Amino acid sequence: MSTLNRRTILRGAGAGSLFVLTLAGCSPKSETPQKSGDKSQKAAEADKTKGQPAAGSAQKNAASNPHYVLVFNQNKCVGCGECVEECSEVNKLPPGVHRMVLERQNTRVPGTACPYCGKIEPCDCERVYVRVSCQQCLDAPCVRVCPTQAAHRDEVTNIVTMDPDRCVGCKYCIAACPYNVRFINPTTKVAENCDFCLQTKLANGEDPACVSKCRYGALAFGDVNDPNSYVSKLLNVKDTVRVKPHLGTNPSVRYIPVTKESI
Repeated sequence: MSTLNRRTILRGAGAGSLFVLTLAGCSPKSETPQKSGDKSQKAAEADKTKGQPAAGSAQKNAASNPHYVLVFNQNKCVGCGECVEECSEVNKLPPGVHRMVLERQNTRVPGTACPYCGKIEPCDCERVYVRVSCQQCLDAPCVRVCPTQAAHRDEVTNIVTMDPDRCVGCKYCIAACPYNVRFINPTTKVAENCDFCLQTKLANGEDPACVSKCRYGALAFGDVNDPNSYVSKLLNVKDTVRVKPHLGTNPSVRYIPVTKESI
């Protein structure tokens, strides 16, 4: 199993941070009532911005297209790494380069005893994994900062992907990504991200490589805008969390955190 620390989505948050993310972050923000005294100021600001794209235009456009989401179940992942290998093979990545990795975590609070062996110091008992990859944000910073529109949203699927012919390798998208999951392919010199195998498996009507390869049912993929899809039904009955929801990027990767009881 490969671990790329520079690309971890949980950098600075500490091990086990996925388990304390609030579910409230998955809910849309409530609108604040407009005060009557602010109407004239709002109108003046509206005149200044007339003709410019609305701040949430990307999300409004997203609503008219499919919204593909990926659900990662920590309770089922065993950390075998077959999903990582399959992804790299299908998308023809050079050796040692991955669009996704599995990061091992420890849910134990520092200073407490391990529920398995009783040790206070770090041990090797617990094996909990989290998927680290592009979060497919509905309001993607990488798309907004790309000067050549190489990083863009596919018009048909609404998936954030790359146009290799437009990428100049400026790394603006890498710097803008709050999850540290974008990278430059050393062979093509083009920035890359997990795009749910848009140009490979998905183009053939198949699930992404990682989803089809997983033998343990830890991954689910589909259009959440389709009420009859498996992911829609799954999200209706399962509590899920998203990474760094407070940033307002609206990530499309959902995590079902561990629910195993301590012994």
